[in-house]
Amino acid sequence: MTSMPENAPDPVEATEPQPTTAQTRAVARKRRGRRRALVAGTSIGALALGVGSAVGVANASKTVELDVDGETRTVTTFAGDVQGLLAEEGVEVGERDVVAPGVTAPLDGESDVVVRTGKKLTVAVDGDEHDVWLTAVDASEALNLLHQRGSDVQLVASRSQDRAELPIELHDGEQVAVVHDGEVDVTHGSDDLGAVLDTTDVTVDDDDLVSVATAHDAGVTPDDLADLPDGADVPQVAVVVERVEVEKVKKTRAIGHDTVTKESAKRYEDLDPKVRTEGKDGVRTVVREVTTVDGKVVSSEKVSSKVTREPVTEVLVEGTKERPEPEPEPAATTSGATYSGSNRQIGQQMAAARGWTGSEWTCLESLWTRESGWSHTAANPSSGAYGIPQSLPGSKMATAGSDWQSNPATQIEWGLDYIAGRYGSPCGAWAHSESVGWY
Repeated sequence: MTSMPENAPDPVEATEPQPTTAQTRAVARKRRGRRRALVAGTSIGALALGVGSAVGVANASKTVELDVDGETRTVTTFAGDVQGLLAEEGVEVGERDVVAPGVTAPLDGESDVVVRTGKKLTVAVDGDEHDVWLTAVDASEALNLLHQRGSDVQLVASRSQDRAELPIELHDGEQVAVVHDGEVDVTHGSDDLGAVLDTTDVTVDDDDLVSVATAHDAGVTPDDLADLPDGADVPQVAVVVERVEVEKVKKTRAIGHDTVTKESAKRYEDLDPKVRTEGKDGVRTVVREVTTVDGKVVSSEKVSSKVTREPVTEVLVEGTKERPEPEPEPAATTSGATYSGSNRQIGQQMAAARGWTGSEWTCLESLWTRESGWSHTAANPSSGAYGIPQSLPGSKMATAGSDWQSNPATQIEWGLDYIAGRYGSPCGAWAHSESVGWY
């Protein structure tokens, strides 16, 4: 290290701003309010000597007060100037250090020599993080100097695995506050940062942010210090531990499916469209990296967005086949009764004979229109169902008459008995058909 002249430069020297290693720091810093005034530095004067007397002083024994970074000791020396004294005491001076008076200044018995070592610190000023060189003795003095540069100032701790470190004591001889996890602890500040955290049993992991600010900026209130003994020093400096959690959060959202309709010449046009392929919504999964500081979200960055299940298109089949006009129907008889008219008219007469008129007839008409279009020769080639009521199998209707294949009245008689026995009424059968598609 090399010496500094008597008129030493400003003890705060900034380097070019460095980009922050954690983008959330600027968001996480919440400092506010007034700042403590700058503590004036000690002015060290040098005694001017004549040429003749200076030679005598240089060769004489002198007692000098030597202050190195706040550690003061009384030294007896024959050195004629400050540089000689520092050499005798093994104090090396670097280009970032400050010596008062200058290293070439002569010594006499009333000299005080002060050495302040330059320390490289990372600071955040109004949210911008960069490195500076300071000759402050402790963090309290450093914050006072830095307040000249901005309204929001803090010292940013470096990290070594699970340790937080600052190359400077916190507040020599005074109490400091430790703000963490919603609590405020108070301990002695004449230790380095890591020791202070150990004393208060505060642990930090690799993601956590650790900084040093004035107690006011850190939000320390009188209520937080209510347990201090009467007459105890009120902390002016605070260590702030902010808990940072980074986790990947997965969310899903539905992707709607399409519906297409295809025509079929094999299906009657008066039938409702039939579902050939059931449609299913797809799924998109989005993963975000969410960062929280003391439980508050400060960033949310999309990591991935993928379709994890493709949607399935719904396919409907719509008939285009015209249903043939029913052949003229002969008068139908059953159980000695004779009915005339179309199959639908015969069905209405027979239903009315059972008291099924009004809404019950409407249900019956809708049910058998869907099943067979009231055709007594309607046959389902797939299932084998037959006739107006689509009996499955058709031969069941023989219980109503041997002419079940050709007599609409026989089919209607059997169908009405079936509905009465199973559903109680046509509307009961129609409701079941509406629900599940069959009765």
